[in-house]
Amino acid sequence: MAMDVKRDPAILKKKKRRQAVLLGLAAMAVIAISVAVSRLEPAAPSVPSTSVWFGTVKRGAMVREIRGAGTLVPEEIRWITARTSGRVERIILRAGAPVQPGTPILELSNPELRQQVMSAELDLKTAQANLTNQRAAVQTQRMREEFAVSDAESALAVAVSDLEANKTLAAQGLVAELTIKVKQAAVDQAKNRRDLAQKQLAMAKETESLQLAPLEAQVNQQRGRYDQLLSQMADLVVKADMSGQLQVVSVEVGQSVGSGSNLVRVSDPTRLKAEVRISETQTRDLAIGQIAKIDTRNGIVKGHVTRIDPASQGGTVGVDVSLDEPLPTGARPDQSVDGVIELQRLEDILYVESPTFGQEDQTIQLFKDMGNGEAVRVQVKLGVRSVQFVEVKGGLQVGDRVVLSDMSAYDAYDRVRLN
Repeated sequence: MAMDVKRDPAILKKKKRRQAVLLGLAAMAVIAISVAVSRLEPAAPSVPSTSVWFGTVKRGAMVREIRGAGTLVPEEIRWITARTSGRVERIILRAGAPVQPGTPILELSNPELRQQVMSAELDLKTAQANLTNQRAAVQTQRMREEFAVSDAESALAVAVSDLEANKTLAAQGLVAELTIKVKQAAVDQAKNRRDLAQKQLAMAKETESLQLAPLEAQVNQQRGRYDQLLSQMADLVVKADMSGQLQVVSVEVGQSVGSGSNLVRVSDPTRLKAEVRISETQTRDLAIGQIAKIDTRNGIVKGHVTRIDPASQGGTVGVDVSLDEPLPTGARPDQSVDGVIELQRLEDILYVESPTFGQEDQTIQLFKDMGNGEAVRVQVKLGVRSVQFVEVKGGLQVGDRVVLSDMSAYDAYDRVRLN
């Protein structure tokens, strides 16, 4: 029968010590591997080169420009308003028709005004008749006074002749002295009558204007009212007051309009300007007189800034650009255009094509092509922006090639592989 052999305690103790050492080494290996793995960089994702947009940093002159959309509008626009109230009877011309000064466009009607014209005409004729009658009366009175003067002068002449004859007879002793005195008194009396008649004639002439003035004023008043109403009647035919093109007819047949209402709009289609809307964030350096280029989709026309709206609307500022060159054939009012305004020309600076994001004087992150099939994220300090280019103030050098398209999908990576 076999018997169990008792193990040496030293051997057991040595075995346990070996096992503890092995377990410690295994634990240390696991920790080291974990630390090493945690420090490994994530694998760089691949980006097809054909799906991104690259730009190369350059040094030289950069034209700083801003862009905006707008329309062509006439430089001269006139609204023709109703000078009197009325009802639209007929629309003679529609929008698009050419017009000249005096060209009829609309016809209005106003029965009440027509009645007022007839009444004013009657009042004028009555006032004229009263004036004519008064003039006749004045002329009759003048003729009476003139006849009295003539009669008095004749009587004076007879008295003078009689006195002279009697003086001759008195010298011959044929007439008494008393007779001479009587004849002299008759001459004096005739002279006084003549003087009185002359004064009455002069006074009559002076008072003629006073007698006629009230009636003449009444005639003038009635004529003014009649002419005014006639002018209002003529204004019922709405006419163009400038050469150009009829742009808008804002009323329809049968519509009632009040005095001062806008009826039609006329513009000169040969003189157009561009109204461009610029983002209010880009208008800091806008100024009158700056050079601009207007793209009409059928050619580019040079111009210059002539007006800047003092306030913004909807986040944009209106800018008027007067054109310095003829417009291409087919250009017309309200046509959509694009405008580019030159703000300044910068010399000897670093610049690159504008990325899809980033504002002026802002630091952004771009992927820089390292030339080994990889692109690394770098910090880039931007300066002023233009329509196509942006100034580079730091982070890049001449010849550096960077990704300008949106790379937000790779925000978690500092490098990407380009293939």
